[in-house]
Amino acid sequence: MTIAGLAGRRVHARAPGKINIAFDVGDVQPDGYHDVASVYQAVSVYEDVWARVADDFTIAVTGDLDVSGVPLDATNLAVRAARRAAERLGWQGGIHLDVHKGVPVAGGMGGGSADAAAALVAVNELLGGGLTTLELQELGAPLGADVPFAVLGGTAIGTGRGDELAPALARGRFDWVLVTSADGLSTPAVYGELDRLRDLPDIAPDHGVPSADPVVLQALRAGDPAALAVAVRNDLQDAALSLRPALADTLRAGRRAGALAGIVSGSGPTVAFLAADERAAVELAADLSAVAPARSRVLHAHGPVPGARVVTA
Repeated sequence: MTIAGLAGRRVHARAPGKINIAFDVGDVQPDGYHDVASVYQAVSVYEDVWARVADDFTIAVTGDLDVSGVPLDATNLAVRAARRAAERLGWQGGIHLDVHKGVPVAGGMGGGSADAAAALVAVNELLGGGLTTLELQELGAPLGADVPFAVLGGTAIGTGRGDELAPALARGRFDWVLVTSADGLSTPAVYGELDRLRDLPDIAPDHGVPSADPVVLQALRAGDPAALAVAVRNDLQDAALSLRPALADTLRAGRRAGALAGIVSGSGPTVAFLAADERAAVELAADLSAVAPARSRVLHAHGPVPGARVVTA
């Protein structure tokens, strides 16, 4: 098919951000990476991507938040994803992407990965590729560990580098209040700080092979926020707090306001608070909005929600 044959067609796809309900990080490997065991949940904060054919691979980005740090060149994950999908489908032209961001930038919620997942889905639909969800996950895996989950959505266990996924049963709805920051945290820097902290004497033994906590999985299967609150944990949290001590104030504020639990999401700096139900989350969000740090946002989200999907074609 030629560019002329697809002229005027524009596909809209949407993918969710994620939180790490539990994040177990193994020891640093010889290649500098870490094996992990993550329990992901996709939540109702979204990235929207529109794809159309073009002479080259280009991107424009807008957002509900500051997007000044988002690259607009070939290094952008969504552009890389569009290029991979086009090459897989034998497309000889380019793709233009319009991205509207709702997930915090460098916030530990996988916004860039959601862009990539939505781009894969949009280009596949635009070009009539017929790739399956599993094929799209495999296509996205080299772009980053969170991309396959953004394609899949729902709740899942990620092992290896986080991209070896197994769906996890989660009954009902879990309500979260997210406190975001205008200033992101570098994921490599947080992992580096984790390694530094673990190298300190008498801090912790070798961590070994990471695994998903069965208590977390049982709470998800039961649809029990109170049981889940006892079990949430993130091995990167201490490292994030070391680099950004003010996050500890946010965690304390959420607990004082009635959150069942609070946790740094992924590498941070977004903090996720678990609420008992939707009404409690609305009240918690209102209370936190009154005391949240300057240049932060407070969002009410719920999960699990579906992964990347076509909205209009």
